Amino acid sequence: MVRLVISSDGPAAVGGWRAAFRAVAPHLQTCSWYDPAYRPGPDDYALVWHPSSADLARMGGLRGIICTGAGVNQLLGDPAFPHHVPLVRMGGAQTAALMADYVLWAVLGLLRDARTWAIQQDARIWRENHVSRTSAETRVGVMGMGHLGAHVAGHLRHAGFMVSGWRRSTQDVPGIRVFAGREALPEFLANVDILVNLLPSTPQTRGMIDHALLARLPRGAGLVNVGRGDHVVQDDLLRALDDGMLGGAVLDVTTPEPLPPDHPLWRHERVTLTPHVASWASQEAQARYVVEVIDQMEHNERPALLYEPARGY
Repeated sequence: MVRLVISSDGPAAVGGWRAAFRAVAPHLQTCSWYDPAYRPGPDDYALVWHPSSADLARMGGLRGIICTGAGVNQLLGDPAFPHHVPLVRMGGAQTAALMADYVLWAVLGLLRDARTWAIQQDARIWRENHVSRTSAETRVGVMGMGHLGAHVAGHLRHAGFMVSGWRRSTQDVPGIRVFAGREALPEFLANVDILVNLLPSTPQTRGMIDHALLARLPRGAGLVNVGRGDHVVQDDLLRALDDGMLGGAVLDVTTPEPLPPDHPLWRHERVTLTPHVASWASQEAQARYVVEVIDQMEHNERPALLYEPARGY
């Protein structure tokens, strides 16, 4: 019998997760990873976030592992992770919708220079900073045109922005001009007023957003990072902001998380920081997605967000 064992978020969260699964799939048997009586079985699926190495070592005989995050580096970086067990990343309609709304908010904030308003309000200063450019006159480029990236790009296009995308390999996205491969990256960047990063974290993309890449953007461009903190060379980002190469940045991810209290990104007047919350769906929405993944795997179907070692995500 199929069984879902819940590890994500620790012992205190198990009750809430089980209630969410009862609400969306009362037929699904669930149990706690932290129950001393639990013994892993070959028909079991595990719901995880960042389990210990000892816990990962016990998951080698499971049917599948489903992560509550879109990123899985915290699992793959642990030598105890059982690479022969299928690993699926978090997705679902609400996750995609939340990400699209967050990016739209961030892009509009950069367009209208909303950070300046926040600083002025803090200082009780009434000073008009006029921005006359509209969404229809603003070019937004999305790096990473996978499941989330394509949805975000469509949302921005629907809001009136001129949208393009960049990805490693060629793939058509309706209504969006997609640049593919390293050789197309300079042309893509040269035509972007606000760059949105939604790349996966791989050896090829870590540290990719450095001073050289930012220098290819039009002067004064904006950056929204909702991919991974390790994509951005943060010292290069600060340098680009300080010399006016970059006009502003919205960062939902950093390295490390959270940043140390004395890190200059906290207090930079051109930076808006959010605590890695761009696309955190409700427990019920995540539970519904997990049930769909289990059903697919039980019918020998491939989940869309199954981790592929050859791609690195």
